[in-house]
Amino acid sequence: MVNQFAFPKKNTGLQALFGGTFDPIHYGHLRPVQALAKQVGLQKVLLLPNHVPPHRPQPEASPSQRLEMVKLAIQGNPLFTIDTRELEKNSPSYTIETLTELRQEKGSTQPLAFIIGQDSLLSINTWHGWDKILDNCHLLVCSRPGYATQFTDPKMQAWLSQHKTAQPEKLRSTPHGYIFLGDTPLINISATEIRQKLIAGDSCRDLIPEAVLQYIHQQGLYQR
Repeated sequence: MVNQFAFPKKNTGLQALFGGTFDPIHYGHLRPVQALAKQVGLQKVLLLPNHVPPHRPQPEASPSQRLEMVKLAIQGNPLFTIDTRELEKNSPSYTIETLTELRQEKGSTQPLAFIIGQDSLLSINTWHGWDKILDNCHLLVCSRPGYATQFTDPKMQAWLSQHKTAQPEKLRSTPHGYIFLGDTPLINISATEIRQKLIAGDSCRDLIPEAVLQYIHQQGLYQR
């Protein structure tokens, strides 16, 4: 499968990646990222569905079903595009490997960012090759309800303080190396909770784009 949705080749301003299993994709994914895009002046967000996530249980929907749900969720929204490279792997998808690939493709001067939640930031030192991430991109962090805003480990807090910026222009003018803590909507919902609601027959119309919800019902997903 060709990554026909990947970034344009030329430098077109700050661009970001947002990875996830998207099982299913929902407003808790989309709305904070859209708010973050306005805050920092993102030109494009590349959605990166995982195939075999190394830190999470395996998805219930198939790779092709999850890709279709992502397509339906972003149709008509020019901010978002899709890259399928991780879906095409049969091995675990490590963030640092994908970021290194994209940095090589985009060259050394393209401003590039990776979007994560506050929960992921606080555990980032458990990721494979985490200490090389800022060599390839900036980190843009979405708020998450119920999570601390600082590390308990003094060394990790010092790392955060060293790289943190509140100035979006730094993200746009340099290719990598900064951490930006976004002021994004606190949407207290997870894909796990949504799957449980769907199994129970509860309405999820306020949580999932309508086209995605229709596809879920058509495919008979998340039923017991």
